Amino acid sequence: MKVLIQTDRLSKYYGKGGEIKAVDNLDLEVYEGETFGLLGPNGAGKTTVVRLLNCIIKPTNGTAKVNGHDILKEDVEVKRVTGLLAESPGLYEKLSAYEFLEFMGALYDVPGDILPKRIDELLKLFGLQKRRNYLLEGYSRGMKQRILIAAALIHDPPILFLDEPTSTLDPRAALMVRDLVRKLAEDAGKTIFICSHILPVVEELCDRIGIIDKGRLIALGSVDEIKTQTGKNTLEEAFIDITGGVKKKELLAWREQRGAGA
Repeated sequence: MKVLIQTDRLSKYYGKGGEIKAVDNLDLEVYEGETFGLLGPNGAGKTTVVRLLNCIIKPTNGTAKVNGHDILKEDVEVKRVTGLLAESPGLYEKLSAYEFLEFMGALYDVPGDILPKRIDELLKLFGLQKRRNYLLEGYSRGMKQRILIAAALIHDPPILFLDEPTSTLDPRAALMVRDLVRKLAEDAGKTIFICSHILPVVEELCDRIGIIDKGRLIALGSVDEIKTQTGKNTLEEAFIDITGGVKKKELLAWREQRGAGA
Protein backbone atom coordinates (compact mmCIF):
# COMPACT_ATOMS: atom_id res chain seq x y z
CA MET A 1 0.00 0.00 0.00
CA LYS A 2 1.26 3.45 -0.92
CA VAL A 3 1.76 5.81 2.02
CA LEU A 4 0.36 9.28 1.25
CA ILE A 5 0.87 10.88 4.67
CA GLN A 6 3.85 10.06 6.85
CA THR A 7 4.91 11.92 9.97
CA ASP A 8 8.28 11.60 11.66
CA ARG A 9 8.31 12.68 15.33
CA LEU A 10 6.09 15.60 14.34
CA SER A 11 5.76 18.03 17.26
CA LYS A 12 4.31 21.44 18.00
CA TYR A 13 5.03 23.06 21.38
CA TYR A 14 3.87 26.38 22.79
CA GLY A 15 5.03 28.48 25.73
CA LYS A 16 8.45 29.90 26.55
CA GLY A 17 9.81 26.53 27.58
CA GLY A 18 7.67 24.48 25.25
CA GLU A 19 5.65 23.19 28.19
CA ILE A 20 2.40 23.12 26.20
CA LYS A 21 2.72 20.11 23.90
CA ALA A 22 -0.08 20.45 21.35
CA VAL A 23 1.43 17.63 19.26
CA ASP A 24 4.18 15.47 20.72
CA ASN A 25 6.40 13.16 18.66
CA LEU A 26 3.67 11.97 16.30
CA ASP A 27 4.59 9.00 14.11
CA LEU A 28 1.76 8.13 11.75
CA GLU A 29 1.13 6.68 8.29
CA VAL A 30 -2.02 7.13 6.21
CA TYR A 31 -2.44 5.00 3.09
CA GLU A 32 -3.69 5.90 -0.36
CA GLY A 33 -7.45 5.47 -0.75
CA GLU A 34 -8.28 5.02 2.91
CA THR A 35 -10.48 7.12 5.12
CA PHE A 36 -8.52 7.75 8.30
CA GLY A 37 -10.01 9.21 11.46
CA LEU A 38 -8.10 11.07 14.16
CA LEU A 39 -10.10 10.91 17.38
CA GLY A 40 -9.52 12.73 20.61
CA PRO A 41 -11.08 14.86 23.32
CA ASN A 42 -11.43 18.60 22.77
CA GLY A 43 -7.97 20.16 22.99
CA ALA A 44 -6.18 16.87 22.32
CA GLY A 45 -4.22 18.24 19.34
CA LYS A 46 -6.34 17.10 16.37
CA THR A 47 -6.67 20.50 14.70
CA THR A 48 -2.98 21.23 15.28
CA VAL A 49 -2.09 18.04 13.38
CA VAL A 50 -4.26 19.15 10.46
CA ARG A 51 -2.74 22.63 10.45
CA LEU A 52 0.77 21.16 10.46
CA LEU A 53 0.02 18.75 7.62
CA ASN A 54 -1.46 21.57 5.53
CA CYS A 55 1.54 23.87 6.15
CA ILE A 56 -0.55 26.48 7.97
CA ILE A 57 1.83 26.38 10.93
CA LYS A 58 5.40 25.14 11.26
CA PRO A 59 6.40 22.26 13.56
CA THR A 60 8.67 22.78 16.54
CA ASN A 61 10.41 19.49 15.86
CA GLY A 62 10.11 16.64 13.39
CA THR A 63 8.61 16.71 9.92
CA ALA A 64 6.12 15.01 7.63
CA LYS A 65 5.60 14.13 3.99
CA VAL A 66 2.27 14.58 2.25
CA ASN A 67 2.00 12.79 -1.09
CA GLY A 68 5.80 12.72 -1.15
CA HIS A 69 6.26 16.43 -0.41
CA ASP A 70 8.13 17.63 2.68
CA ILE A 71 6.04 20.06 4.76
CA LEU A 72 9.18 22.04 5.68
CA LYS A 73 10.66 22.41 2.21
CA GLU A 74 7.74 22.06 -0.21
CA ASP A 75 4.81 23.86 1.38
CA VAL A 76 3.40 25.13 -1.94
CA GLU A 77 3.44 21.61 -3.40
CA VAL A 78 1.75 20.25 -0.26
CA LYS A 79 -1.09 22.77 -0.56
CA ARG A 80 -1.64 21.78 -4.18
CA VAL A 81 -2.23 18.12 -3.28
CA THR A 82 -4.51 18.73 -0.28
CA GLY A 83 -8.00 20.08 0.18
CA LEU A 84 -9.00 21.40 3.60
CA LEU A 85 -12.31 21.90 5.32
CA ALA A 86 -11.29 23.78 8.46
CA GLU A 87 -13.21 23.56 11.72
CA SER A 88 -14.23 27.23 11.42
CA PRO A 89 -14.03 27.96 7.69
CA GLY A 90 -14.56 31.32 6.05
CA LEU A 91 -17.40 31.76 3.58
CA TYR A 92 -18.13 34.77 1.38
CA GLU A 93 -21.89 34.83 1.81
CA LYS A 94 -22.52 37.67 -0.64
CA LEU A 95 -21.35 35.39 -3.48
CA SER A 96 -23.44 32.76 -5.18
CA ALA A 97 -22.38 29.13 -4.99
CA TYR A 98 -21.01 29.31 -8.53
CA GLU A 99 -19.15 32.56 -7.87
CA PHE A 100 -17.62 31.21 -4.66
CA LEU A 101 -16.32 28.06 -6.40
CA GLU A 102 -15.06 30.21 -9.27
CA PHE A 103 -13.18 32.39 -6.78
CA MET A 104 -11.68 29.37 -5.00
CA GLY A 105 -10.66 27.84 -8.31
CA ALA A 106 -8.81 31.04 -9.24
CA LEU A 107 -6.94 30.94 -5.91
CA TYR A 108 -5.73 27.44 -6.75
CA ASP A 109 -4.82 28.42 -10.33
CA VAL A 110 -7.28 25.98 -11.89
CA PRO A 111 -7.02 26.65 -15.66
CA GLY A 112 -9.86 28.75 -17.08
CA ASP A 113 -10.76 26.17 -19.70
CA ILE A 114 -11.21 23.50 -16.99
CA LEU A 115 -12.81 25.46 -14.16
CA PRO A 116 -16.41 25.90 -15.45
CA LYS A 117 -16.82 22.20 -16.15
CA ARG A 118 -15.34 21.28 -12.76
CA ILE A 119 -17.70 23.67 -10.97
CA ASP A 120 -20.66 22.13 -12.80
CA GLU A 121 -19.51 18.63 -11.85
CA LEU A 122 -19.11 19.57 -8.17
CA LEU A 123 -22.48 21.31 -7.99
CA LYS A 124 -24.07 18.21 -9.52
CA LEU A 125 -22.20 15.87 -7.15
CA PHE A 126 -23.26 17.90 -4.13
CA GLY A 127 -26.87 18.37 -5.26
CA LEU A 128 -26.64 22.15 -5.55
CA GLN A 129 -27.23 22.72 -9.28
CA LYS A 130 -30.64 24.32 -8.85
CA ARG A 131 -29.26 26.80 -6.32
CA ARG A 132 -26.02 27.57 -8.15
CA ASN A 133 -26.92 31.25 -8.58
CA TYR A 134 -28.38 31.78 -5.10
CA LEU A 135 -26.36 33.81 -2.59
CA LEU A 136 -24.69 31.68 0.06
CA GLU A 137 -26.23 33.80 2.81
CA GLY A 138 -29.53 32.09 2.03
CA TYR A 139 -28.12 28.57 2.30
CA SER A 140 -28.84 26.32 5.25
CA ARG A 141 -25.94 25.29 7.48
CA GLY A 142 -25.80 21.86 5.84
CA MET A 143 -25.77 23.36 2.33
CA LYS A 144 -22.97 25.73 3.34
CA GLN A 145 -20.96 22.76 4.60
CA ARG A 146 -21.46 21.00 1.27
CA ILE A 147 -20.27 24.01 -0.72
CA LEU A 148 -17.22 24.30 1.54
CA ILE A 149 -16.32 20.67 0.87
CA ALA A 150 -16.82 21.33 -2.85
CA ALA A 151 -14.44 24.29 -2.56
CA ALA A 152 -11.83 22.03 -0.93
CA LEU A 153 -12.08 19.77 -3.99
CA ILE A 154 -12.00 22.47 -6.66
CA HIS A 155 -8.36 21.77 -7.59
CA ASP A 156 -8.95 17.99 -7.55
CA PRO A 157 -6.51 17.12 -4.75
CA PRO A 158 -5.80 13.45 -3.96
CA ILE A 159 -6.04 14.12 -0.19
CA LEU A 160 -8.95 15.75 1.63
CA PHE A 161 -8.72 16.94 5.25
CA LEU A 162 -12.01 17.38 7.13
CA ASP A 163 -11.76 18.97 10.58
CA GLU A 164 -14.94 18.31 12.58
CA PRO A 165 -17.11 18.17 9.42
CA THR A 166 -20.42 17.48 11.21
CA SER A 167 -19.96 19.01 14.67
CA THR A 168 -22.23 22.03 14.10
CA LEU A 169 -24.85 20.32 11.93
CA ASP A 170 -28.30 19.03 12.77
CA PRO A 171 -28.86 15.25 12.30
CA ARG A 172 -30.28 15.55 8.77
CA ALA A 173 -27.47 17.80 7.53
CA ALA A 174 -24.85 15.62 9.25
CA LEU A 175 -26.23 12.56 7.47
CA MET A 176 -25.98 14.32 4.11
CA VAL A 177 -22.34 15.25 4.77
CA ARG A 178 -21.50 11.69 5.87
CA ASP A 179 -23.05 10.34 2.67
CA LEU A 180 -20.96 12.79 0.63
CA VAL A 181 -17.75 11.77 2.39
CA ARG A 182 -18.52 8.11 1.76
CA LYS A 183 -19.21 8.84 -1.90
CA LEU A 184 -15.93 10.73 -2.27
CA ALA A 185 -14.00 7.82 -0.79
CA GLU A 186 -15.77 5.09 -2.74
CA ASP A 187 -16.45 6.74 -6.11
CA ALA A 188 -13.83 9.47 -6.41
CA GLY A 189 -10.97 7.52 -4.83
CA LYS A 190 -9.92 10.30 -2.47
CA THR A 191 -7.76 9.72 0.59
CA ILE A 192 -9.67 11.34 3.44
CA PHE A 193 -8.31 12.44 6.81
CA ILE A 194 -11.09 13.21 9.30
CA CYS A 195 -10.62 14.84 12.70
CA SER A 196 -13.50 14.48 15.11
CA HIS A 197 -14.59 13.87 18.68
CA ILE A 198 -17.95 12.50 17.46
CA LEU A 199 -17.44 8.75 17.73
CA PRO A 200 -20.34 7.50 15.54
CA VAL A 201 -19.14 9.57 12.57
CA VAL A 202 -15.62 8.15 12.76
CA GLU A 203 -16.86 4.62 13.39
CA GLU A 204 -19.19 4.77 10.39
CA LEU A 205 -16.78 6.27 7.86
CA CYS A 206 -13.21 5.33 8.73
CA ASP A 207 -11.12 2.34 7.71
CA ARG A 208 -8.65 3.02 10.53
CA ILE A 209 -8.56 5.41 13.42
CA GLY A 210 -5.95 6.93 15.67
CA ILE A 211 -6.67 8.26 19.14
CA ILE A 212 -4.72 11.28 20.31
CA ASP A 213 -4.70 12.73 23.82
CA LYS A 214 -2.58 15.57 25.17
CA GLY A 215 -0.72 15.68 21.88
CA ARG A 216 0.33 12.02 21.84
CA LEU A 217 -0.95 9.19 19.69
CA ILE A 218 -2.08 6.53 22.17
CA ALA A 219 -3.96 4.04 19.96
CA LEU A 220 -4.03 3.07 16.29
CA GLY A 221 -5.94 0.50 14.27
CA SER A 222 -9.38 -0.41 12.96
CA VAL A 223 -12.39 0.05 15.23
CA ASP A 224 -12.53 -3.70 15.84
CA GLU A 225 -8.81 -3.84 16.63
CA ILE A 226 -9.09 -1.04 19.17
CA LYS A 227 -12.11 -2.63 20.81
CA THR A 228 -10.20 -5.93 21.01
CA GLN A 229 -7.10 -4.24 22.45
CA THR A 230 -9.15 -2.71 25.25
CA GLY A 231 -11.53 -5.64 25.76
CA LYS A 232 -14.52 -3.35 25.28
CA ASN A 233 -17.71 -3.91 23.31
CA THR A 234 -18.11 -0.43 21.84
CA LEU A 235 -15.82 2.28 20.50
CA GLU A 236 -17.20 4.66 23.12
CA GLU A 237 -16.17 2.33 25.93
CA ALA A 238 -12.76 1.78 24.33
CA PHE A 239 -12.25 5.52 23.84
CA ILE A 240 -13.07 6.29 27.48
CA ASP A 241 -10.84 3.45 28.65
CA ILE A 242 -7.90 4.68 26.57
CA THR A 243 -8.25 8.39 27.32
CA GLY A 244 -9.11 7.93 30.98
CA GLY A 245 -12.63 9.36 30.84
CA VAL A 246 -13.97 11.55 33.64
CA LYS A 247 -13.67 10.32 37.20
CA LYS A 248 -16.59 10.55 39.57
CA LYS A 249 -14.67 12.87 41.88
CA GLU A 250 -14.14 15.29 38.99
CA LEU A 251 -17.85 15.32 38.24
CA LEU A 252 -18.62 16.15 41.86
CA ALA A 253 -15.82 18.68 42.36
CA TRP A 254 -18.03 21.68 41.61
CA ARG A 255 -20.42 20.70 44.39
CA GLU A 256 -17.56 20.47 46.90
CA GLN A 257 -16.21 23.85 45.79
CA ARG A 258 -19.64 25.41 46.12
CA GLY A 259 -20.07 23.97 49.60
CA ALA A 260 -16.67 25.25 50.69
CA GLY A 261 -17.45 28.75 49.50
CA ALA A 262 -20.92 28.92 51.05
